[in-house]
Amino acid sequence: MLKKKFVPCIYLYRGHAVRNLRDISVVETDPLRLVQLYNENHADGLIVFDMSGMDGENEEDADAAHESALDALKEICTLAEMDVMGAGNVKRMEDIKKLLYAGCRRAILDFEQESNIAIAEEVSLKFGRDKILASYETAETLSAHRDLLEQYVSELILMNPHQIRETEQVTKLPFLVQINQIALNKLMEIFAYEQVSGVTGNTINDNYSEIKTLKGLCRENGMMVENFEAAYQWEDFKKNSDGMVPVIVQDYRTLEVLMMAYMNEEAYVRTLQTGQMTYFSRSRGELWLKGETSGHFQYVKSLTGDCDMDTILAKVSQVGAACHTGAKSCFFNEIAKKEYEAAENPLQVFEDVFNVIKDRKAHPKEGSYTNYLFEKGIDKILKKLGEEATEIVIAAKNPNANEIKYEISDFLYHMMVLMVEKDVTWEEITTELANR
Repeated sequence: MLKKKFVPCIYLYRGHAVRNLRDISVVETDPLRLVQLYNENHADGLIVFDMSGMDGENEEDADAAHESALDALKEICTLAEMDVMGAGNVKRMEDIKKLLYAGCRRAILDFEQESNIAIAEEVSLKFGRDKILASYETAETLSAHRDLLEQYVSELILMNPHQIRETEQVTKLPFLVQINQIALNKLMEIFAYEQVSGVTGNTINDNYSEIKTLKGLCRENGMMVENFEAAYQWEDFKKNSDGMVPVIVQDYRTLEVLMMAYMNEEAYVRTLQTGQMTYFSRSRGELWLKGETSGHFQYVKSLTGDCDMDTILAKVSQVGAACHTGAKSCFFNEIAKKEYEAAENPLQVFEDVFNVIKDRKAHPKEGSYTNYLFEKGIDKILKKLGEEATEIVIAAKNPNANEIKYEISDFLYHMMVLMVEKDVTWEEITTELANR
């Protein structure tokens, strides 16, 4: 049985979110605000349509608009706590690559355009079938390209809700249905179709605050929805004298310990249902959705019980600060410390060196080689980077492995100078690598 998904859309036009593909009236000047609202209301995915270039500009202006849209898409993907699917302005394989490299989990081909059909096999083989979806208007389009779609596409997006039954007669592929206007109680009729994997479009955009209620309605009707499938029930935990379980909370990226709180059964169930950390406040004697008043929500990445099943470790995506004081972590009051040499965390080393270089640029130091590079400008930085790359090649021909270590270190230093100059962070680099 397919899990039924609620997937809002952002129709991105000139930096704003507009009504839909045919109506460019602005609904939100800041698309990131919509992303945050969709995060908070448990959306299961997000489709972003790049509508740049639809004004008939010249090629240079159209390309500039497209690059601007891709920059906005990168910000959306960074903020979104759900998978982002990118669509629009696809003419060649390179455009699919740009969508995926911007951070989209998947990219959408428009099968109403011959150019998109022509590259379906190529992009599927390069990036993987699971990364590619296809949108279409009619079952006739689907039927004409059924073999191609079933071999190279993982999911479909039906842009015409009147073709659901016809679609199921043509293919067994799962498909999302774009619906711009329908009574919410009618959604259950749509979801009842076996291959319908979810609903997208303005029906979800306009009713994002009802997603939680609609998921409950789906469960009542025996339909599976996106939530955490728990391997352990509340009864499996050993509770403390108050009937609660302590929860240690950790940033899933940095592994920094953020805070400790408690859950009762209702908080545990609510966390699993919503994907947002919910605790029981012992001081207030009530449920506590982390971030409800501050906006500093915690989105669940994983929950793990310890060996005795009396403590939970939660890895989360933290919005803002975890501590009520405004600190990232609640653990900052140093009690005692013995000097020791910590094991080197490779990413932390990179971050430390990067921060020193960044500080040099903000606060120049006389005689600093780093400041010398910044003063000479981008051409000098690039020249040094090229020289160091060549030195790596030469060192690699030397049987002494130490030499290549030195040259790679020199290269990485100059690369970080370039990163600071171009305002690129290590987090952006590691996210890009992870997406690939």
